[in-house]
Amino acid sequence: MESASKLPKVGVTIFTVMSQLAAEHGAINLGQGFPDFSVPGPLVDALQRAMLEGRNQYAPMAGIPELRQAIAGKIADCYGCEVDPDRQITVTSGGSEAIFDVVHAVVTAGDEVVMLDPCYDCYEPAVLLAGGVPVHVSLDPASFAVDWAAVESAITSRTRLLFINTPHNPSGAILESEDMQRLRDLLAAHPRLLILSDEVYEHMVFDARQHESVLRDPVLAARSFAVSSFGKTYHCTGWKLGYCVAPAELTAEFRKVHQYNTFCSFTPAQYAVAEMIRRHPEHHRELPAFYQAKRDRFREQLLGTRLKPLPVPGGYFQLVDYSAVSDLDDTAFCRWLTTEHKVAAIPLSPFYAQAPQGQRLARLCFAKNSDTLDTAIERLKRL
Repeated sequence: MESASKLPKVGVTIFTVMSQLAAEHGAINLGQGFPDFSVPGPLVDALQRAMLEGRNQYAPMAGIPELRQAIAGKIADCYGCEVDPDRQITVTSGGSEAIFDVVHAVVTAGDEVVMLDPCYDCYEPAVLLAGGVPVHVSLDPASFAVDWAAVESAITSRTRLLFINTPHNPSGAILESEDMQRLRDLLAAHPRLLILSDEVYEHMVFDARQHESVLRDPVLAARSFAVSSFGKTYHCTGWKLGYCVAPAELTAEFRKVHQYNTFCSFTPAQYAVAEMIRRHPEHHRELPAFYQAKRDRFREQLLGTRLKPLPVPGGYFQLVDYSAVSDLDDTAFCRWLTTEHKVAAIPLSPFYAQAPQGQRLARLCFAKNSDTLDTAIERLKRL
């Protein structure tokens, strides 16, 4: 039986493709964004304890109360924002599920959704499946700063949602206080507009800068969904645990979708993460320094190669300009790098609706052990 595809332009994600290629060729995988170092010991202990205590059945749809209360406490501590754990916080199966649920909660057929390119590849499919219309606005190709005049021009009476992502994947760029003011101006001018703020790298902002969460600002928080991920914060991406924070009326709509998508998420991990937040807040507080040290060391090593590292204000990805090495397009270059030099990277073009002409950039992940990065650097020095 033949049927029309709902996503005719969508294939296997570039992350799956490059990780599979890395495995086939024995390459060091600096492509897909996962750590190769251990989950914090206290978190593993708490997970095991939760399982042994029998906390293995369905959790409440919104998440266990202990975790939602711990999240509310962390938000108050980090951003000075008081949120109701019962009416404003929902635990999800990772940030990607939360993003999907947000889109399907508020986007109806014909609604336009503005996204800033390059952007994470799960954004557009969620919009298309909801019957929405993706509207792509390019970030500055050199600095990855937001062109707010271009964003303003892209917003119409049909625009329902604007995606923002800080720290930004894939570039590591961050939004500053001036950007948040421009967001406030947009909301004032467009009363139907809502914000989806992808903040999964919220605890990885460097050089003594401040993460500008929408939750810091009451005006923005009143019209926003803020999405975060415990997988990024606690080095456990395979646990697929995240959350969404939104005003009560938006959360009610969000949960209508969430309950028929995953309903609930990995129960023992919810108890473990709740304990980790309460007993070890130093972990997320010290994470910026932890990853900044990795960034600085990796950047210094890259200066000994023919790859040019770009600035990385946040996140755990390093963009490199490879134009001194090759004239290949980014996908061909990353395949060549993986198969011939045994280091896997991610091309930037899949993050765009239309990539800038002649761009020669690849994304490397530095959320790795020093030995992993050292070996990768030795191979990159041979380029």
